[in-house]
Amino acid sequence: MDIQTLTFLIVGVTFAVYIGIAVWSRAGSTNDFYVAGGGVHPVANGMATAADWMSAASFISMAGLISFMGYDGAVYLLGWTGGYVLLALCLAPYLRKFGKFTVPAFIGDRYYSNTARTVAVICAVFVCFTYVAGQMRGVGVVFSRFLEVDVTAGVIIGMAIVFFYAVLGGMKGITYTQVAQYCVLICAYLVPAIFISIMMTGHAIPQLGFGSELSDGSGTYLLDKLDGLSTELGFAEYTSGTKSTIDVFFITAALMVGTAGLPHVIVRFFTVPKVRDARKSAGWALLFIALLYTTAPAIATFARVNMIDTINGPDAQGTAYEEAPSWIGNWESTGLISWEDKNGDGKMFYSGDERNEMDIDRDIMVLANPEIADLPAWVIALVAAGGIAAALSTSAGLLLVISTSISHDLLKRNLMPRITEKQELGYARIASAVAVCIAGYLGINPPGFVAQVVAFAFGLAASSFFPAIIMGIFSKRMNKEGAIAGMLSGISFTALYIIYFKFINPAANTPDNWWFGISPEGIGTLGMLLNFGVAVAVARMTSDAPKHVQEMVASIRFPKGAGQASAH
Repeated sequence: MDIQTLTFLIVGVTFAVYIGIAVWSRAGSTNDFYVAGGGVHPVANGMATAADWMSAASFISMAGLISFMGYDGAVYLLGWTGGYVLLALCLAPYLRKFGKFTVPAFIGDRYYSNTARTVAVICAVFVCFTYVAGQMRGVGVVFSRFLEVDVTAGVIIGMAIVFFYAVLGGMKGITYTQVAQYCVLICAYLVPAIFISIMMTGHAIPQLGFGSELSDGSGTYLLDKLDGLSTELGFAEYTSGTKSTIDVFFITAALMVGTAGLPHVIVRFFTVPKVRDARKSAGWALLFIALLYTTAPAIATFARVNMIDTINGPDAQGTAYEEAPSWIGNWESTGLISWEDKNGDGKMFYSGDERNEMDIDRDIMVLANPEIADLPAWVIALVAAGGIAAALSTSAGLLLVISTSISHDLLKRNLMPRITEKQELGYARIASAVAVCIAGYLGINPPGFVAQVVAFAFGLAASSFFPAIIMGIFSKRMNKEGAIAGMLSGISFTALYIIYFKFINPAANTPDNWWFGISPEGIGTLGMLLNFGVAVAVARMTSDAPKHVQEMVASIRFPKGAGQASAH
């Protein structure tokens, strides 16, 4: 059976499972739609959280970034992993005890202000739409190659699937769908990694193969070979960093604190019955996430070595285009690989200097990895299903946050307090439908490659939500004026910095022009510091939070008891 047939079969089966779960777990109330009734088992919630967390950026783009950036790509591993630990240990139990299942609800009640709630809604929608653009881009990349449709058609198909189970099932449908999606994506990630590790190093565990000798009898370590290939071809040494220390620090910090402020991850801790279960599900999620994150550097290295060898040939002099391996032609048809015969010799050559004739999109590395290594067709099809599962799982979680923020926090709590639960559920579904359409447009016209777009979302979350949440939990005196001023200043500064360097004047996007040497991917950390500074300054110039709010803050520092999630 050929690759395309197998892909249609495997992807079709997974889609049928997702839709079946959505029908089975249809939300019948706002509690089901928002927090799955609060009765999800910690292990299942851990798997759903991992799927929600490991987006197309983690599955498709992270290993691609590491493959192209080498050591510098470690900032994504450090930031995203550390951020989840920060969220699980420092924020989740307290937010769970507070009992409000959305970030705008927490901010609105903690800062006793509908204005603060509205600002939080605007920030949540902005962050989520930035994030979901990367997911839809990932869906388009997968479909364009494996189902042989263009990126636009691929995004539309993805929109249709997400629309069905997100709008129909709400959080209840999304949760159990994400459990299935985690199983698909982790198998799709590990199976080719294990095969390639055995082929290249003789080790079945990719994490060990990554640091082992090659099995060709040369006695050369895998990373030593890649370092040698990189320097010979004009690239920086793979295991050495080229980014400045301050930029590495700021990007890592932005990803960490951005993670802790992401609303679609925070809401997962309200789908379990008790605070104790929230802690357990956080631990399970970290284990499930670690399976993929510790494998990513190995996949990046395997793919990099195999890609250079297959393009440049065994003698490193190039490969005749007519004799090119099939994977190059397959991806060339999608526009994600292109070749320009600069010297007219009819041979492809890949390097990091003026000799380079190949333009390779970094988002293809994980998806193309099984083809580059010449693995069986069913493995290639499984990876396609995994990439789609990763993108769809996070897209659904983000779209739910958007719809919840609008229907519950903006309409029910602010503009239309007298609507019934049925009407609120209807508005939530309408908001989901509109959000799916906007997300599809952003997927067709993305502002960058997948992981880069997602990094921007983390920066926006870091500069807006994280300070407001931290001070809301640990500072009894922080008042509404400080929180509102901090959020507005932080997200405005970060967004303007990113927009200027990425859209208004991209030619100026160089270290020489960055403020303090901080790239747009890391500017969220500076935005966060600005948020803290403005919030504290304004709070000192205005009156303290009311006494009953200070007492409430003191009470949530002791996360004991069930702390049932409440919609009201």
